[in-house]
Amino acid sequence: MITTCKVTEIFCIIDEFSKKLHAELEKNMYLRLSDMDGRKRRKCECMMSESEIMTILVCYHFGTFANFKHYYMLFIKGHLAKDFPSAVSYNRFVELMPRVFFPLMLFMRLQAFGKCSGITFVDSTMIPVCHNVRHCFNKVFEGLATDGKGTMGWCHGFKLHLMCNDRGEVITFCLTGANVDDRDDRVWSVFTKELYGKVFADRGYIKKELFETLFSNGIHLVHGLKANMKNKLMPMYDKIMLRKRYVIECINDLLKNKAEIVHSRHRSVHNFIMNICSALTAYCFFDNKPEAMPVHVEKSRQMELF
Repeated sequence: MITTCKVTEIFCIIDEFSKKLHAELEKNMYLRLSDMDGRKRRKCECMMSESEIMTILVCYHFGTFANFKHYYMLFIKGHLAKDFPSAVSYNRFVELMPRVFFPLMLFMRLQAFGKCSGITFVDSTMIPVCHNVRHCFNKVFEGLATDGKGTMGWCHGFKLHLMCNDRGEVITFCLTGANVDDRDDRVWSVFTKELYGKVFADRGYIKKELFETLFSNGIHLVHGLKANMKNKLMPMYDKIMLRKRYVIECINDLLKNKAEIVHSRHRSVHNFIMNICSALTAYCFFDNKPEAMPVHVEKSRQMELF
């Protein structure tokens, strides 16, 4: 179970960011909106602050509760009642969740995510929204979710494309339909904004046009070879780093099995988006993030063993 000290630490970080954000918004945007028509605008303040709502959403993904309602009723309003004295009812909290989408996205992008270090790992994972048998009866994501096939079989939902650095920090992500290819230009148009150096991927990213496009932008895509492909010489460094793709695979495992990023209980699209954003933000506070050991450090440790 997540400790009270951890909840306090996350709240302090989010609250400090929220205060700076609101100060900038009031300076640059809110004042302009109030002067557009000369009318006074009423500010409806909520009992709970945005920092409290964001903290509750993030702390849910530390793998203690599989049901958000159970987590909110027993943990937030019960165990942490003194820490959240102005906690509203569960139904009201669900209505307030979309209000913090903009500040949560900014916090995740500016504060939680890491930076590209020249060594990047890329992978994708399926995000099903319902069981395959019930995909014809799903009305929440009608017209949005698609059918796609991954390594684990068919899925009805979406696909989460992730990129991380060698320290196990998420750099950026892209959410698409389940039928979108990993080599799609729309996905890489988002990724190339944050990339430089070498990108290590699996065999599913083999495409000559993609390699040439990235290489012309100063990005070297490194992937394995299929059995029917001609063997080409590859530097030993690239071969070693390809074996360290377990970093991005461990991130996908943590997001699915601990952060509960996948479940079929969504009743609205905005709650689905908030669940993904809060899960990615919560991962950035995990203490057990995987990390790729540098090659020179790994060689020195091997020499010590002998």
